[in-house]
Parts: sequence; structure tokens; C-alpha cells
Amino acid sequence: MIDWLQHTSGGLITLAVLSIAVLLLLIIKVKVEPFIALIIVALLVALVAGVPVSDLVGSAQKTSDSLLEKGFGSILGHIAAIIGLGTLLGAILEASGGAQVLMDKLMTAFGEKRAPVAIGLAGLIFGVPVFFDIGIFVLAPLVYVAAKRSGKSIVLFSMPLLAGLSVMHAFMPPHPGPVAAAGLLGVSLGWIIIMGLAVAIPSWFVGGVLYSYWIGKRIDVPVPEEMLAAAEQAREENGDREPPSLGLVLGIIGLPLVLILAGTFGSILLQQGSRPYSVATFFGTPAVALTISVLLAFWLLGMRRGMTREKIAELSGASLKPVAMILLVVGAGGFFGAVLAATGIGKTLATELSGLGLPVIALAYVISCVIRVAQGSATVAIVTTAGIVAPVLSDLNYSQPQLALVVMAIASGSIIASHVNDGGFWIVSRYFGLSVKETLQSWTVVETILSVVGFVVAALLSLVV
Repeated sequence: MIDWLQHTSGGLITLAVLSIAVLLLLIIKVKVEPFIALIIVALLVALVAGVPVSDLVGSAQKTSDSLLEKGFGSILGHIAAIIGLGTLLGAILEASGGAQVLMDKLMTAFGEKRAPVAIGLAGLIFGVPVFFDIGIFVLAPLVYVAAKRSGKSIVLFSMPLLAGLSVMHAFMPPHPGPVAAAGLLGVSLGWIIIMGLAVAIPSWFVGGVLYSYWIGKRIDVPVPEEMLAAAEQAREENGDREPPSLGLVLGIIGLPLVLILAGTFGSILLQQGSRPYSVATFFGTPAVALTISVLLAFWLLGMRRGMTREKIAELSGASLKPVAMILLVVGAGGFFGAVLAATGIGKTLATELSGLGLPVIALAYVISCVIRVAQGSATVAIVTTAGIVAPVLSDLNYSQPQLALVVMAIASGSIIASHVNDGGFWIVSRYFGLSVKETLQSWTVVETILSVVGFVVAALLSLVV
């Protein structure tokens, strides 16, 4: 039996399927932390597949060449600084009142009749640097007020916002999922930004505007009074603070994206080794671009507007605490992917897929959907799926745009069908006063539409790039 698992195509594929099943069992039934479950499964797969212990964990004298350390280190070295800096950028933008400025300007520009679209655009823009749940926390009070003024259902105003935050969190750097997948598949973040916008915007329009307008007229949920009281309290707390200008907020959000894109296209258009090439490469490195943006934000949105160094330090420390678990999950996912590559499972999958004629982008989407629906976490779905498909892609000579579209397919699958095993489901239900049935009818369907449209757009783009 062991020999069959180690040396036959059927055995290796069976081992891959069993590894996913055991991973889901540990996370869902046994309630093991995802990063621990990933380590356990990766170790078991390696041992069953016959990977020598010295290759797997090294020796007492030297562990730096082991699959364990290289799997963790290679991905964390790529993403840790990006995720940490992105988190700091979102924190200072949130604390400075940037969200309020953005929402006010959009509401003025679009008018009350198109307020849901304005709120959705605010989620789309502010969702670039801010985590999904933080975006809800900051922008939800503005949704309460808009819904109360209009006298219409809160669903009509909340779903466009949630769709905007969701697509940015799923598809765009510096969020953990797309950054981790880019690192595991070796994709430039410049291409992730380009393809992320190409996929996110139509997905948001279909799910966050068209469906949200339709369902918002069919589920009538008034704004609870306690939510309005919370919104009023938040407005009073920020009332004595001079808000930043819209141009400054948009500039801080857009600067790192522009620098990263300049670095990506500079590497293509400029002569390698020239001074312009070096300048574009340096400033377009994601960690450098984000560092510049964070420092500018600390000065322009923080200290120049009266925020003390102590307050900034306190804000930074508080915002970085949730990042630790994300990094652990991503590192363990990198180890899992390294094991799949070392055991030959990835190449076996590639061979079988080429025989079946099944596109890798479709496989990536389906795997990501299954893992997402089964265990609820989008980040775990992205990291696990990227680890599985990375060895498959290693021999296929995909271009950077094609690899970026595979990342988009994985990210699309990771947000499908948010339901009761997803923390985001309960955040939405709690913050907007929706029952479980109403949340399933609105939020769950919106997420599924975002997922399907995202995959369809990515698949269509993969035919022409």
C-alpha cells in the first residue's frame, strides 16, 4: 500500500485528496488552528510519501536547508513586510478620519438617489488599504445614517459597501490572500494589481450594485435605534477633529499602487542595468513603496494634524496584533506547498490534468471553492489552494499575466457562499441587524455572485493574455 502511494500516479493523487480531507477534518471537526493543521498534514504527507527525514526537518546541527524552514521562510520573506506595512497604512487612514471624508465627497457627488452606489464606491476605494472587518467597523455608521435619512432598507445600502470591501480584500494587495498567493506562485504584485482591478470592478458592479439594488427592495430591514445611537457617538468623537482633504486620502491610498505598477512596467520597458531601471525597480518594490506611503501617512495624516508619537506607536502596535495569526497560516501553507512539490504530487497532478484537458485555472477555482465552503476562512482557502497548484504550474511556463489570473481564480473561489462557518457572515449579520435568513438571502448570495463573476472574468482574460 505504501509503495503504491509513493510510486504510482493514482497513489500520489489519492495522497493529495486524503491530505485535503484530513486538513478539513482537523479544522472543522477537531477545531485545530489552521496553521497547526497545515503543519501536521504537511508532515504526514511528507512521511507517507517517503521524503527523507533529513530533507524534511534537517538535523540537530543544521535545519536551514530543510523543507520545513525553506517552506516557511520563502513565503514569509516575501509577504511579511507587505502585510505588516499595509496594515499600518490602513490603521492610520482609519484613525485620521479618511473614510468619513471619502464617504462625504462621494455622497455629495452622487446625490441621495444614488447613495448606495456612492457607499459602494467608498468601500471599493477604502477597501484597498483596510481589512474587511475594519472597513465595516469604520463605515457602518455612515450606512446607518444614509439608510435612516432615505427611509429605505439597510440592505440596500450595506450590500454595495460590503461588496466593495470584499472584492478589494480578495483580489488586491496588500491584503493577505492575494499577496500570499502571489508569493507562492511567483507573481509580481504589479500584475496582481492590474488583474485584481480587472476582476474586482465588474464583480462589484454585478454583485454590489445590480443584485444589491434588486435584493434591497425585497428585504425591508429598518435601521435599529441602537445602531443610530452608535453612529451618533462615533460622529461626536470625531467632531472636533479637522478631517484631511480628499486629495490627500486618495494620494496616500494610490501612491503605493502607482509605484508598484511603475516598477512592474519599468522592468519590461526600460533597459536592464540602466539608472532609470534601477530607480523604478527600487521604488516599485512593494515593501519600499508601502514604506514610503506609511511614512507619509504618519506625517501628513498623523503628526502634522496633532497626533503624538506615542499615539502613533500605540495605534501601530494595536493594528499589528491580528497580523500574527495570518502570517502563521501563510507560512504553514508555504510549507505544505513545498512538501507537495518535493513528493512529486504536483507534477503528477499536472500530467493527469494535461491528459484530461482540464484547465489549471478551473481546477484552482474548484479547489478553492471546496475548501472555502468546507471551513469558512478565505485566507486558508487561498493559501491551501495556492500550495496545491504551485507545483502543477512549475512546468507549464505560464507568463506573469497568466499566473496572476490563476491567483484571481483562487481568490474568487475563496469568497464563495459565505455562510455560518465564516466569521464574516456573523459580522455582517450583527453590524446590520439582519437575521440568519436575511443574511443568507443577501450577503451569502452577494459573495457567491462576486465569486462566480470574478472567475468568469479571470477565465475569459486567460484566453487572450
